[in-house]
Amino acid sequence: MNRLKFIVVITLLAVVAGACKQQVKVACVGDSITEGVGTEKWNKSSYPVVLNELLGEEYMVMNCGRSAATMLKKSDLTYWMCNELDNVFAFQPDIITIKLGTNDSKDYNWDAANYEKDYQALIDTFKTIPTNPEIYVCLPAPAFQRRWSINDTTIREQVIPIIEKLADKNQLTVIDAYSKLQDQEANFPDGIHPNEEGAGRLAEVIAEAIK
Repeated sequence: MNRLKFIVVITLLAVVAGACKQQVKVACVGDSITEGVGTEKWNKSSYPVVLNELLGEEYMVMNCGRSAATMLKKSDLTYWMCNELDNVFAFQPDIITIKLGTNDSKDYNWDAANYEKDYQALIDTFKTIPTNPEIYVCLPAPAFQRRWSINDTTIREQVIPIIEKLADKNQLTVIDAYSKLQDQEANFPDGIHPNEEGAGRLAEVIAEAIK
């Protein structure tokens, strides 16, 4: 094989190797905000979809959000009983973002002790995934209005301190969506769910943390 052919072969092999490089898989665990409620087309405008675009071709993002879901096992709709939890395990992600707590803050759901216990249990459960995923914990977005019994005071004064405590205990990265979305009230038309602009900003906040 002459030198020119050798160079061509090596170049082609490099291109093929690059194309076959395994993508970093990201699973976004959450509730209706993650699923995409509030945007016109969930499959195009939810923050996991935008996040996939922001992270680029080296990443593959899966939306594992379930509307109305909670972290609490005892609630009106626990994530623990949702198919989306099974999807996380089937996906075998390299990175998991957890954004649950908004629906937990509802007056009839909230239980601080069980929230902490169940959150730790979910962290421990995700740690059993063979890919040994890196886990990011997201502070809930602000609740700009009191709707469906969602309570911003509970989010701020009880949910967030528990998440931060568990992040410190488990040495996990915190994504502070609460503080970084405080200027986005206009993009949360119903006070709880972001529109396309708000979802885009949330995707930016998460992408910054992952990158």
